[in-house]
Amino acid sequence: MKKFVYKMQSVLDIKEKLEEQEKSRYAAAQAKLNEEELKLRQLHARRDACEEKLRESVGAGLNIIAIRHNEDALETLKVFVKTQVFAVEKAQQNVEAAMYRLREAMAERKTQERLKEKAFEAYLAELNAEERKEVDELVSFQYGAKA
Repeated sequence: MKKFVYKMQSVLDIKEKLEEQEKSRYAAAQAKLNEEELKLRQLHARRDACEEKLRESVGAGLNIIAIRHNEDALETLKVFVKTQVFAVEKAQQNVEAAMYRLREAMAERKTQERLKEKAFEAYLAELNAEERKEVDELVSFQYGAKA
């Protein structure tokens, strides 16, 4: 009895490895997005604290230097927030691109698996046909020997 050998097993193995690589790239992109979002939340918290400090310094008195310093710090934080928002958007785009590549790799792997299944079904059909042929020959031989 012959053994089933899928001729394109190496291609299937490569597709599986590519899918694993895309999964790891997606995970890395998602981790980067989470990191950028955390930075943005921290910047928002710093900006809110700076705004509160500015309100306190304006309400406390006429210390112009402290007010200017707080205003400058607030403006700087606003620039950092805008930059970080851009970084978050870029990270989101990278996640979306990684997800697209992962879906493509999964589809290619599934296609190869379907081809393997069809090849196995064809192997089983061929094996079944060979067994029927052997049984028919055996029955014919036994019938001929009796006659």
